[in-house]
Amino acid sequence: MALIQQSKSSNSTYQEGTNYTTPFIVITCLFLMWALITNANDILIPHLKRACNLSDFQSSFVQFFFFGAYFLMSIPASKILDKYGYKKGIIMGLALMMAGAIMFIPSALTLKYEMFLFALFLLGSGITLLQVAANPYVSLLGKPETASTRLNLAQGFNSLGAAIAPFLFGSLILSETSLSDEAFKALDEAAQMTYRLSEASTVIYPYIGLAVVIFLLGALIYFSKLPTIQNETETTLEANIISTKTSVWQYSHLTFGVIAIFAYVGAEVAIGSFLIRFAGQENIAGLKEIDAKLYPSLYMLGAMIGRFLGSALLTKVNPRMAIAFSAGIATLLLLSAMFTVGYTALYAVTLVGLFNSILFPTIFTTAIEKLGKFTQKGSSYLIMAIVGGAVIPPLMGYVSDIKNIQFAFMVPMLCYAYILFYGFIGSKVKA
Repeated sequence: MALIQQSKSSNSTYQEGTNYTTPFIVITCLFLMWALITNANDILIPHLKRACNLSDFQSSFVQFFFFGAYFLMSIPASKILDKYGYKKGIIMGLALMMAGAIMFIPSALTLKYEMFLFALFLLGSGITLLQVAANPYVSLLGKPETASTRLNLAQGFNSLGAAIAPFLFGSLILSETSLSDEAFKALDEAAQMTYRLSEASTVIYPYIGLAVVIFLLGALIYFSKLPTIQNETETTLEANIISTKTSVWQYSHLTFGVIAIFAYVGAEVAIGSFLIRFAGQENIAGLKEIDAKLYPSLYMLGAMIGRFLGSALLTKVNPRMAIAFSAGIATLLLLSAMFTVGYTALYAVTLVGLFNSILFPTIFTTAIEKLGKFTQKGSSYLIMAIVGGAVIPPLMGYVSDIKNIQFAFMVPMLCYAYILFYGFIGSKVKA
């Protein structure tokens, strides 16, 4: 999932002959890195569940604290950028991320789940600042007419990072010797603590490595001669639309769109969070965690493939119908996962990733259509709706605890059912 934000800056600062290629490459590295960190959470959830002896509901707080940062930090991030500019804002975001990565060391050594959650909040806060800064900055690094091409290319690398993160972090964190719940419960108290400490310690070196990479990337950006983009008020046809409405909430398609973004991000994150657990169920595939790590990667790889295919198809297909079609197929796939067994159910859940691909950007653009002077405010509310990634996974975890993980896929299924409504009805612009 890549964040799309409308820039308040204009492209009038573009200068012929300026080298924008090197800054673009440097900033695109940020897209890849924050995708790696975000999607590493899908590995952390089952791992910390075992290491900290958590329920499914408790383990889902990994996503609650990480994505909760989007809700709490998006407005402060905008103010930081207004005051300090893009370059300093990006460096501040990287500093927060490095602090979060380092916090994993004492968290693992003490087995304090609360410390893990604080570390994840720091990581999420840093990534929020990067997202708010990097997306508009990329669009300004070159000619105005190629802005969308640059942003799509950068987001392509974001999808690449999302696809490889579960496999990479799964290889570094998950163990071949992981015990089943029954085997763990059979150990005495001292052996259980030794095992939990051993499991928790496997996150230390990967996150130390992340901290080093973040530091080096921050140093590269600090010493790079990135173009200074002056903030100017953007005057567009959209901003000049005359309207008699006095509040952004008088646009029903924006209101429905905010809920749709909340539902989409929540569903996407929830599925990825519990995919490894689902693959480990005896009636599904009975896979060990280290083997099941392939499926979150395939889930995100499907999103990457769908994004490139969708960018071409959306030039010929009505975007609202594309939303309805994608959400409808995702709903049917999750219904299949709930009522079938074996690899049929597992493949159905994994295939949802392919139909996730176009949903976020297409919901976003249809929701801000014809908002006129309220476009920027509407965009801010849509960005804050990413907090769905913090709310829906715990809800799915709660349903899993009281019922089972297979039935819990009802939660994201209902999210896609709402998005289906949005595509057909809720996204229509009313006068």
